Amino acid sequence: MKERIVVIGAGGHGKVVIDCIEQENKYLVAAVVDDNYQDRTIFDFTVEKKNNVTQYKGEKTIIAVGDCKTRKKIANQLKSESIITIHPTAVVSKYTTIGNGTQIFANAVVNPGAILGNHVIINTAAIVEHDCVINDFVHLSPNSCIGGGVIIGTCSHIGIGTSVIQGITIGKNVVIGAGAVVITDIPDNCTAVGIPAKPIKFNNSLDS
Repeated sequence: MKERIVVIGAGGHGKVVIDCIEQENKYLVAAVVDDNYQDRTIFDFTVEKKNNVTQYKGEKTIIAVGDCKTRKKIANQLKSESIITIHPTAVVSKYTTIGNGTQIFANAVVNPGAILGNHVIINTAAIVEHDCVINDFVHLSPNSCIGGGVIIGTCSHIGIGTSVIQGITIGKNVVIGAGAVVITDIPDNCTAVGIPAKPIKFNNSLDS
């Protein structure tokens, strides 16, 4: 019998997560929960509205929320194990370390020696090369390409189609704009855009 899980989040990202779980065919989605979702259903599921996700402590969950800060907040409330889901078309080396709650979607590639933290999103067709360290709550958007030996700090969001050359360090709480090319290190708590990517503003820390 498949293990039952609760999906937290019913937006667009939630749809991708549910599809990934069903394609992987290891778990049974028992419930979908989202306080902010306006429609009553997603696919064949009735969306439950719960005021406090802590009632799901002790149950298997997955946080289907693309926003890094929100995903971190929910994980801190739950303080429980979330499943890992990997789409069957993804190519993930057996020499990869994958943290609790991480999601790897269709046609993504994760190469040997990569370390993925907790609640990381490797979105559609993203590439993580060898020996990268992708820290907790990072979101790599579709078609982003991360060269070998790159380090990405906690809660950073790498925009769609971004390229990061090998050996770069991107700080925590960073947003890299869509289509950027990162060829130098990026400091903490900033938004960086362009070719080459440069910080255009500094953000408040998301450590709370």
